[in-house]
Amino acid sequence: MNGTWDKVRLSEILHRADRFEPRDDLGEYPFAGTYSFARGIFVGERKLGSTFSLPKVQRIRAGDFVYCKIMAWEGAFGVVPKEADGCVLSGAFVVYEPNRQRIDSRFLDYFFKVWAHWRTIGTQSTGTNVRRQSLHPDQFEKSEISLPPLSEQQRIVARIEELAAKINEARGLRQQVTETEIPALCNAIIPRVFDGKWPYVSLEQVCSLITDGTHQTPRYVDDGFMFLSAQNVKPFRFIPEVHRKVSADDYHTCVARAKPQKGDVLMTRVGAMIGEAAVIDRDLDFAFYVSLAILRPRTEKIISEFLAHWLNSPRGLAQSRRQTLGKGHSQGNLNLKLY
Repeated sequence: MNGTWDKVRLSEILHRADRFEPRDDLGEYPFAGTYSFARGIFVGERKLGSTFSLPKVQRIRAGDFVYCKIMAWEGAFGVVPKEADGCVLSGAFVVYEPNRQRIDSRFLDYFFKVWAHWRTIGTQSTGTNVRRQSLHPDQFEKSEISLPPLSEQQRIVARIEELAAKINEARGLRQQVTETEIPALCNAIIPRVFDGKWPYVSLEQVCSLITDGTHQTPRYVDDGFMFLSAQNVKPFRFIPEVHRKVSADDYHTCVARAKPQKGDVLMTRVGAMIGEAAVIDRDLDFAFYVSLAILRPRTEKIISEFLAHWLNSPRGLAQSRRQTLGKGHSQGNLNLKLY
C-alpha cells in the first residue's frame, strides 16, 4: 500500500453495527464464521435457537466488516459476501458497517488479506493464554490504516480483480492441459515402457488383496459416510470430492469386505471404461460400490504407481477388457477371478 496516503483510525471509517435480536428457541438460524488467515467469511450449519448459550444473536449483512475477538491474532477478519447476508454470529464476533462515503468494502477486504496488515492489527490481542487471546473492539478501532481517496480505492480494486480474472483463466488453461494433453502424452509414452520385455506375473502374485466393493444396493442418506463409485476414478486420477453418502450399516458392510487405505489402487470394473485405475493418494475414510475394485500392492514386489501405470497402459486395458463378462453390453463387468 502507498505510504503517501493519509492514515486514519478504523473508528473513522467503521461503525459498530447493532443488529442484536432476542433469540427464538424454536427458530432455525443460518450461522456464519470467519476463516483464519484473512480468508474471508463462510456460511456454516443451521442451528435451533434453543442450542445457543446467549439470549441474543446478531445479524450480518452483505458488505459488513467482521472479526472474531478471540481469533484476531490468527487473521479472523473479513467482509461479508452476498451468500452470507442475513446469517447470524455468536457473541465472539464484532460487526461493523463501513462508511461507504470514505471506504469501498472490497478495498477493505483486500487490505486485510495482506499478511502484514492483519498481523499488525491482530497481534494487539491480549491475554495469558495464546490460543485465547482477545482483541477488544476499542483497541481494534484505534488501529490506523493508510487510506487513499475513494476513486483510487476503486481503481485499485478494479486492477486486482482484473489480475485475479487472468490468474483464474491461466488456472483453467492449465487444468485443460492436465485433462487433455498430459493424458495424451502418457498414452504416447506408456506403450514404449510396457513393451512386453519383462516376464508376466499374475496380479495375485504382487497384490495381497484384490476385491470389489459391496454388491448390496446402498441406502443413500444426507448425513452419513462417504461412498464412491466408478465416477470417482479416471486414469491416474483419484477424484473423491463429488460423492454420495450412505448409512452406517452400509458403510460397515462394505469396509468389512475391504477397508481402503492410502497407497491402494482403485480400478473401474463395470461399464464402458473398464480397467481405468488410480492410486488412493490420501488418507480418506470411505466405502465403495461393486463398480470399483481395490488392489493392494505387495510393496516389496511392486509400487502402487507402477501398478496403476500398467493397468492404464494399452496392454493393461486390453487385458482387463478381455476378462469382461457380458461383452458388448455397456454394463459388462470385469471378472476379478481371472486375474
